[in-house]
Amino acid sequence: MMWCTPKDPARLARRIQRRLVVTGSVINGIAAFAVAIYLLVIFPPEENGSWITKETGLLATGLYVALASAIGGRRSARLWRPTREWLASGEPPTAKQRRGLLRLPKRLALTSFVLWAIAVVLFGAGSMDVSGEFGLEVAASTGLASLMTSAAVFLVAERILRPAVALVLDPQAAPDTRSLGIGPRLLLTWLLCSGVPLIMLALIPIGREVDEPDDLILPTLFVAGCGFVVGLVATKVATTAVTRPVRSMRRAVDRVRDGDLGVSVTVDDGSELGRLQAGFNAMVAGLREREHLRDLFGRQVGLDVARKALEQQPSLGGQTQTVSALFVDVIGSTSLAENEPAERVVALLNQFFAIVVSVVDAHGGMVNKFEGDAALCVFGAPIEARDHAARALAAARDLHVRLEEVEGGLDAAIGVACGEAVAGYVGAESRFEYTVIGDPVNEASRLTELAKSRPCRLLASADAVSCAGDPEAARWEIDGEVTLRGRRSPTRLAVPRAEATARSDGAERAGLAAPRA
Repeated sequence: MMWCTPKDPARLARRIQRRLVVTGSVINGIAAFAVAIYLLVIFPPEENGSWITKETGLLATGLYVALASAIGGRRSARLWRPTREWLASGEPPTAKQRRGLLRLPKRLALTSFVLWAIAVVLFGAGSMDVSGEFGLEVAASTGLASLMTSAAVFLVAERILRPAVALVLDPQAAPDTRSLGIGPRLLLTWLLCSGVPLIMLALIPIGREVDEPDDLILPTLFVAGCGFVVGLVATKVATTAVTRPVRSMRRAVDRVRDGDLGVSVTVDDGSELGRLQAGFNAMVAGLREREHLRDLFGRQVGLDVARKALEQQPSLGGQTQTVSALFVDVIGSTSLAENEPAERVVALLNQFFAIVVSVVDAHGGMVNKFEGDAALCVFGAPIEARDHAARALAAARDLHVRLEEVEGGLDAAIGVACGEAVAGYVGAESRFEYTVIGDPVNEASRLTELAKSRPCRLLASADAVSCAGDPEAARWEIDGEVTLRGRRSPTRLAVPRAEATARSDGAERAGLAAPRA
């Protein structure tokens, strides 16, 4: 499980404990005095010489509220102590500590209910001195208020405990201990907002006989007003508990839609909402991993190949396409490795390949593979392009200029050819790669060998220039004809017009080509 230590755990523990004690005392105190005011001030019993008067009743209520607040505060502190000690330890929470924290709102609500149940017995029995009907009315009113107050304590405690709950729940795993779900919470809110106030309103004319119907107006307005205020506050607390995480996830979804995969939401609820929050985080983590794999895959085989493989299931084999191949190879790499430190050689090769990738990508081609100190680049596959030859020749000219600027004087030869080849996946079912196999690849490789002996270091086949068409073909000039090593038919050569006068017979002496025509 993932766990993050809070910046100031002692301060967090004190703040939460203080809020639990204070809010619990305030909620119970307000409810107790509201019942007392209703029974003794708003709707007082007829005087019959009993010792129970408005003053004594309010005093008894105040004394019981003070005593109950002290007992409830000690109980809250005792229930909070395991979580406080865990926060102070700086260790990840155990399963028992996690369950204890998630069950804390229920235990606090139960504590409140027990204290109210004691009040029902004490005040109901004491009120019998006035009359039996008044004693029952006190017991019923206090009992109904206990339901409202306990529900309010539960809802508020859940809200206060969210910062601590966020620390015990795994951001990417569903909570293993469920708290009260959305449905029961809404039921509690209904009980707090509508159920209990309606019952109390219905009991007003039943609980006590009155001489004048107008005597019921003030009690009815008082109960309705209390129900309105309590309902408003309870609905606000309950709806915030649902809408706040939903809004947070909505904003996170918008950020993911905009391409931000570094977003996450806080898992601070043990119900269905917590499972939804954790599920969202797990989904985004999966998207990050997938994007990382896609990036690595694209770096390995090229973005176009990766995109095509992800869109459709790749299979061994390929299809015949007319493509242009560009082959580039470093000259003198053996002596370079012999005379330079390995780190220096690797740095130069990385600089060399960075230029190759940049230029080829800029012209719409694909670097199909790196072969030691050489690279095979393909235009027209896997994404078909009618102007593949023009793109390849333009890339070759651009690459020739860029490579001359490499720091350290790294020299390289370039060959370009055009023709039909098979483009597809080669290998085994368990492991394969995308490649292009055919005569233009071999021809481009041989042209690169021949270009090593030419001052211009750049050769192309006349077929590639012819296929390119204007205006790219106008930038090249035919430069004789040779029979390349391993080939039977001669190949007409082409060089950039700026290099057309730089002719060399080095290839003939090396046996790579037949004499030019």
